[in-house]
Amino acid sequence: MTDYVHDPLRELTEIRNQLSYTKRLGFLFGAGTSKAMGISDITALTKKIEDSLKAPHKDFFLTIKGSLDKDQQHIEAILNQIRLIRQITHDKKAKLYDRITGEDAKNLDKAICDSIYQIISTEELSAEVSISKKFISWLNWMSRDFVKEIFTTNYDMIFEKSFESLLIPFYDGFIGSFEPFFAHETLDSKSRYDKPPVSWIRIWKLHGSLGWFWKLNEDKKTYRVIRLSAGSKDKYPDSELVIYPSRDKYESSRKQPFTSYFDRLKESLISGEGIFIISGYSFSDEHVNELIFNGLNQNNRLHIIAFFYSDDPIDAIVKQAKNVPNFTLIGPTKASISGIYGKWTLNKTGELIDPFWNTADSKLKLGDFKELVNFLILSSGLKDRLDGHVK
Repeated sequence: MTDYVHDPLRELTEIRNQLSYTKRLGFLFGAGTSKAMGISDITALTKKIEDSLKAPHKDFFLTIKGSLDKDQQHIEAILNQIRLIRQITHDKKAKLYDRITGEDAKNLDKAICDSIYQIISTEELSAEVSISKKFISWLNWMSRDFVKEIFTTNYDMIFEKSFESLLIPFYDGFIGSFEPFFAHETLDSKSRYDKPPVSWIRIWKLHGSLGWFWKLNEDKKTYRVIRLSAGSKDKYPDSELVIYPSRDKYESSRKQPFTSYFDRLKESLISGEGIFIISGYSFSDEHVNELIFNGLNQNNRLHIIAFFYSDDPIDAIVKQAKNVPNFTLIGPTKASISGIYGKWTLNKTGELIDPFWNTADSKLKLGDFKELVNFLILSSGLKDRLDGHVK
């Protein structure tokens, strides 16, 4: 443990100041943000899926889960392995891998995705949506000359529901009204005339969404991704839910929208001055991590601020010597500021720190997405306005 001491009030004041003048603002949200609103995190979701499956799907599920390293025995790694089996066997009944046929892998994939859809859709009904509505209202009120972007690894549709409830325009790359389809050219184009207005907040779902499905094209060989409205899944019983694909493993027709989304994340991180805030993300996705650290190394005008619910990810990042000067890591008892790793010690109190400091155990509470949203609202001076506007 380092002997260096950080003052939480001083650091929160500095973050508030940075937010007041930064031109470009982006966010990356992981499972912790949805968990704060009542959606299962990856560990709880894996257990619920396992409990929901029936034979023979459950037997195959347990076989694949048992073949993975202990720290990889979660639903995303399991799905990744299933899709590798499908790739190897071409979904054929006559081909096996690890005693599982291609057809069994395909059916298991669909059973898991159906279970994910049912579990998360049910949890959304009782989720604390006021948290996301407060965040989106705050972000919409923030005046910026640049596009405001949200990247998320979550499947749930809480943000989309919040946007629509508040009548705030957003864009995710899909166009159309009957079966909206992904149009990658709207992300790739460099011309401002080819894009929605700057005022529209962008949301890019890096691991897919409960509202996306693969639909077979008329050639019966290739697929396109369509976005369905709430409750429309039953009209497409044979379509597969689009979540967490094995990147670069599928044929080119199945790489969208993920290729465009990851390219968009890369572009956001290397393009000039900006603040990028991370919450609820534990740095367990190596593909995303690579883009984050490359952005930090290539763009010294980028400042990433990551808020963690526990200190463990900070310890891991520091151990790898990746706590670079333009990367601020905020945990409950530890932090890395300007590349300097230390512990929190409260020296002064004040309006900006008092609501977010747990005096009983001397911990900062901003790793909780709910508390982070309250901090962003308070630090921007919009608290009174938003408290009356969002319920």
